[in-house]
Amino acid sequence: MTQGPETFDAIILGAGGAGMMCGATAGQRGKAVLIVDHAEAPGKKILISGGGRCNFTNVFTGADRYISANPHFAKSALGRYRPEDFIALVEAHRIAWHEKTLGQLFCDGSARQIVDMLLEECAAGKVNIALGEAISSVDHADGLFRIAFGGRLAAAPALVIATGGLSIPKMGATGFAYDLARKFGLKVVEPRPALVPFTLGPDDALFTSLSGVSADVIARTGKTAFREAALFTHRGLSGPAILQVSSYWRHRDPVEIDFLPDQPDGWLRALKRDNARLTLRRALSDRLPDRLAQALADRIGATGELGEEKDAALAQVERQLARWPFHPNGTEGFAKAEVTVGGIATDGLSSQTMEARRLPGLYAIGEAVDVTGWLGGYNFQWAWASGVAAGQAV
Repeated sequence: MTQGPETFDAIILGAGGAGMMCGATAGQRGKAVLIVDHAEAPGKKILISGGGRCNFTNVFTGADRYISANPHFAKSALGRYRPEDFIALVEAHRIAWHEKTLGQLFCDGSARQIVDMLLEECAAGKVNIALGEAISSVDHADGLFRIAFGGRLAAAPALVIATGGLSIPKMGATGFAYDLARKFGLKVVEPRPALVPFTLGPDDALFTSLSGVSADVIARTGKTAFREAALFTHRGLSGPAILQVSSYWRHRDPVEIDFLPDQPDGWLRALKRDNARLTLRRALSDRLPDRLAQALADRIGATGELGEEKDAALAQVERQLARWPFHPNGTEGFAKAEVTVGGIATDGLSSQTMEARRLPGLYAIGEAVDVTGWLGGYNFQWAWASGVAAGQAV
């Protein structure tokens, strides 16, 4: 006689931050929950985040810090589960934390503490977790989702897609979430790498010799601008300011850098009046790393003293330094992208519960969904908030 499937109230695919948060929330409501993941260990992206200290949220979280085809979609979940709610959970587990720049919160110790905390929360909800189990099939009939994995069968009226996006495939990322969504009639917004370094072509080759040099800049693409550090690499541009604009960048668009964001209009002309014998390279070296100053001065071609230049020419140099165009020939792709822009389209989901409108019982949360946060803890806060929203609904 064939043995029937194990039955649960909810099956969650993916043991990352969103999946575990969803499982813990549902389990502690008394629901019978199974989490399945093909990875051998839970929370792998959590462990590498924030240099191993997990930038677990951001105090400035708001829907305006997220990219989505529907910029309003994230408001409900983010409004109902806020950074202070996650901080309270962290403190209840006696995990010490600190705030860094721009509202970013990190563990004092290790990202492992966040994974352990989520596992303890799941244990408190008696959540079953099956790791190292590849999912071989997912079907839906008669109001139940049925999955086959590692020689086992399981069924539940609720199925949560929490398998993330395409970023960092060496850690096991795949397009599984998108394939499953399409199978059940949900649309997918074309995924692309986000929070990712740029590669530069031969026109910008001068700057690849600056590998390791960084500066505080304003980086722009289109109407979007961020002020943080930019870092030159042997392949192109990286650093927080660059990673931020990469999420908004479209192929063939320029990226403009303001190398001297604190300098007022007319600063070079004022320097000329005060010290006519100063060279542009020296003026830049007083304000920027020396190798960068040299490269900029060389590209501009101003080798003489400031006193030899007309004010109009110096005004042009100021404008060039304030909106220096780079023309990336691409990015370092999903291999180096911290997150994915795009994903399961939000117009097919409830913003209250993350449930599919056309197929009751199907949910999608976390990075699998077309909601992508800025650098600095925003994506984890979306994972927690969307996980709780679904966990309260299943």
